Amino acid sequence: MGFKIAVAGATGNVGREMLNILEERGFPADEVVPLASRRSLGTEVSYGDRTLKVKVLDTYDFSGTDICLMSAGGAVSKEWSPRIGKQGCVVIDNSSAWRYDADVPLIVPEVNADAIDGFTKKNIIANPNCSTAQLVVALKPLHDAATIRRVVVSTYQSVSGAGKEGMDELFEQTRAVFVADPIEAKTFTKRIAFNVIPHIDLFMEDGSTKEEWKMVAETKKMLDPKIKLTATCVRVPVFIGHSEAVNIEFEKPITADEAREILREAPGCLIVDKREDGGYVTPLESAGEDATYISRIREDSTLDNGLNLWVVSDNLRKGAALNTVQIAEILVARGLITPKKQAA
Repeated sequence: MGFKIAVAGATGNVGREMLNILEERGFPADEVVPLASRRSLGTEVSYGDRTLKVKVLDTYDFSGTDICLMSAGGAVSKEWSPRIGKQGCVVIDNSSAWRYDADVPLIVPEVNADAIDGFTKKNIIANPNCSTAQLVVALKPLHDAATIRRVVVSTYQSVSGAGKEGMDELFEQTRAVFVADPIEAKTFTKRIAFNVIPHIDLFMEDGSTKEEWKMVAETKKMLDPKIKLTATCVRVPVFIGHSEAVNIEFEKPITADEAREILREAPGCLIVDKREDGGYVTPLESAGEDATYISRIREDSTLDNGLNLWVVSDNLRKGAALNTVQIAEILVARGLITPKKQAA
């Protein structure tokens, strides 16, 4: 007997990717129900070789549903996830609404799978920010080996992190450049075509942006509260795939060769690190792939016990949809939930 799965926000970039990944990975679902707002009622989405019609989130009865993969935005999740959880359906939420709640586990399966046990307090599990997810996959095995003191990370984040609107804006502005049409910035604060913008999310009192704060808070919650982290998050004119330049200071000595071998064996990591032209991964190669790619591993001569890394991942997959499905797989594999139909 399989599970009944709902995907809320099924018409968005991440929701559609969730449906793809559920089917790709053979998740044991007897029924998958796509949900969205009223304006999307009747819209068709793909699930493998099947076409599903979208239902309305507001009127859907979750009492017979086992897991809801939530990708409908923070405001919707804040309102609906507790209601859904009270109906006995486990919510795995992709927004930032629940990540910092002490009663909600924040999970990257390769990093802190055991923390999932706390989900029963609210029946909600949080998925981290896309830029944090790929970062902690790379940091975790190195932290276990040599204990990380401090991380300095600069991100190069694709426009798909801002949703379909961000992707459309890059496409439209790029076209406008070539045909000499007027260029209008709607989704982003400045023109994104052939430009980079050092601003993602809202500014905070200390001058950092909320995206940068998220990376700090989420790394501490999932990996180690003692780690000091500072981030600069930049939007770049790339459609899919986030990249990160990461500088790490360790308590214990660790060489580039040692780090390379540790990461080769680490779950979720794929090393492409040849010191030659093209011997590294770019966002273009990461698109559509599940792995967190790590390149440019080298020692930092300005630090005792310092390393530099280049980390790339498909933000729609590992940064969002794949990680969400992996969390659902843990619930099933560990017997933390059983299908309601079977239980009845």
